[in-house]
Amino acid sequence: MSQLATPIADAVTARLQTLQPSVYQLENESMRHAGYFEGKETHFKLTIVSEAFAGKRLLQRHQLVYGLIHTLLSQGGGQIHAFSIHAYTQAEWQAIGQSPESPNCAGQNAK
Repeated sequence: MSQLATPIADAVTARLQTLQPSVYQLENESMRHAGYFEGKETHFKLTIVSEAFAGKRLLQRHQLVYGLIHTLLSQGGGQIHAFSIHAYTQAEWQAIGQSPESPNCAGQNAK
């Protein structure tokens, strides 16, 4: 059985390694949205823990992540339509231990 290529997820992962994450989970949630087909990479959920976020407000953390992946987002000419970010410091992660569940899509294919 061959595994589907994940060029967009791989590109996101490569770019975000500059943040030296201690926890890194990138989930392709495209199958939960209307118009899904096998191999689609348009909707992602990121959980990332990095000391690069220390002293930064939520908006600053998101700006840091978006700055690294901008050209992969549809606004930057890429294919990613939706990108959910859950960015924590190590201390915050130890206190909560998991990111929130994603909401169901309002369109088709919602699980």
